[in-house]
Amino acid sequence: MPTAPESPVNGAFAVPSAGRADREDACPGALRLHAADDGPLARIRIPGGLLTGRQMRVLADAADDLGDGRLDLTSRGNLQLRGLRAPGAATDLATRLAAAGLLPSYAHERARNVVASPLGGLDGHGYADVTHWVRELDALLCASPAAAGLSGRFLFALDDGRGDVAALGADVTLTARADHATAELRLAGTPVAHVPAPDAPRWALRAAEAFLTLAAGHPARAWRLADVDPTGARVAGLLPVADVPLRGEPAGPSAEHRAGPRLGGFPQPGGGTWVLSAGTRLGRVTAQAWRVLAEVADAAGGQVRVTPWRGVVVPGVPAAEAPGVLARLAGAGFLTGEDSPWRGVTACAGRPGCAKSLADVRTDAEAAVRAEAPGPGHALLPVHFSGCERNCGRPDGARVDVVATADGHYRVTTGGTGASTAAPDLPAAVSAARRTTPPPPRTTT
Repeated sequence: MPTAPESPVNGAFAVPSAGRADREDACPGALRLHAADDGPLARIRIPGGLLTGRQMRVLADAADDLGDGRLDLTSRGNLQLRGLRAPGAATDLATRLAAAGLLPSYAHERARNVVASPLGGLDGHGYADVTHWVRELDALLCASPAAAGLSGRFLFALDDGRGDVAALGADVTLTARADHATAELRLAGTPVAHVPAPDAPRWALRAAEAFLTLAAGHPARAWRLADVDPTGARVAGLLPVADVPLRGEPAGPSAEHRAGPRLGGFPQPGGGTWVLSAGTRLGRVTAQAWRVLAEVADAAGGQVRVTPWRGVVVPGVPAAEAPGVLARLAGAGFLTGEDSPWRGVTACAGRPGCAKSLADVRTDAEAAVRAEAPGPGHALLPVHFSGCERNCGRPDGARVDVVATADGHYRVTTGGTGASTAAPDLPAAVSAARRTTPPPPRTTT
């Protein structure tokens, strides 16, 4: 287990100046903090979203003792702590994370962006429980000196075959296949090979290292694989893929699973236990609510999976206790039903946390959602609120985009079309847009 270093590593404990012109990767981490307007921000990578109850309590205590008392869930299944203004907060946080096993390598902490199918092995769908891929890939990344050079934006996706995280636009994707012997390897979204399933994580690392080889000769900074190789063909050319060509149809993302796990509870195969799936309001929870979740996890076997849809999954809850546990989570502020108008609502930090934001988007989002009154069984489109044109945190897929504009209004669009809407009319505009049938996705031939 690592201990706190005597000197910074990869910017450890550094808080870059808000006005600094830095062409290096500015993506925040647990060691290199982001200088947000509401105080330093730490982003903690959680490969596959896998956490123990003990680790969750460490994070809750850090949020209370060092930050603003809340935790943010990101669209990559990671966690953020904001407002880290306490003296020595950066060093204290690193020490706590290391002791909890959440910082296995200081040099690689921003490179450990790994999303995985959160219901893999839990609900009878998919072809594999990919959690063992998560742990193996994480260990391989941390053991590779070259992988420390990956940017904080580079993403691995490990899909169990249902097509959920395969739809998230990762740089390197592994998808389990029905034959249980092979996995599909995708680069920048393009299927390039079928590789042996037992060795799939090593193939993912090889692809990332090949990308770094190409990126080293690129005239401009290249953070993502598509920056140097939009089709994945050049990276594939550096891999020994001739022995494992594509066979059969490539796996395709499933529309059924694009929105992530359904909220609520359902029996696990074999009977006796349930899986509980809960969401969060705008991806934020209080430290106290996080402790409630940790207690639930401990009672059910000790594991929680944070999802890329800013939710959580708890397996192993005794069937007889599941309704009461869901009620407890709802009481703590989690979303536990598909009928909640908060389902699919996301937002950037907005004011006062972000200097670039043109509005307090979270307050305006809350007002818009509170005004929402969906009818029974009426599906609402997801919606993302952004404080400026950068659209930070915007998930992929069909949704309503609500973007603050310089004239003090918002632009509400569905499928790229819409108009600027005055703030007093925002709830009505958002409600109408969420009931709009989205245009079909673009297809290429």
